[in-house]
Amino acid sequence: MKRKMYNQDFSTRRRFLGLAGSAAVAGTIPMVTLRPLEATPEMLASAIRNVVGSATVTTGKVKLDIPPLVENGNAVPMTVSLASPMTPDDHVKSIHVFNEKNPQPNIGNFYLGPACGRAQISTRIRLADSQKVVAIAHLSDGSFWSATADIVVTLAACTEEAS
Repeated sequence: MKRKMYNQDFSTRRRFLGLAGSAAVAGTIPMVTLRPLEATPEMLASAIRNVVGSATVTTGKVKLDIPPLVENGNAVPMTVSLASPMTPDDHVKSIHVFNEKNPQPNIGNFYLGPACGRAQISTRIRLADSQKVVAIAHLSDGSFWSATADIVVTLAACTEEAS
């Protein structure tokens, strides 16, 4: 009896999927095509302003270690660090990473505190094309510091075909 119920359930699912597929082919179900937005410099500036508000961002203090030339943009290693005592009175509160050619330019937000012991984050990022990467650190005194790197990608991450 269990086998019969299973066969009935299976045939009902199969019938539903067949009808849904036929409806999609016939055009009764609207099909949505998604395509990525084009990134603009204004989108990068807006993403940075969402993090820093109206504060001034000063160049310096932040060390952005990322290869200037990468063969494959699928996994680009990156380290952001600052020399900070990481005490309750003097520490890095957060590190934010942005890139200019992504429709969602805020790559990551990393929140730190005195207990971290060291103001450093390491990760891998995906870059679809040659572009600028910006790292901004928010210190406990309320100041923002940044570093920028231009990266040349010879094989874009988003255009590589699966084998």
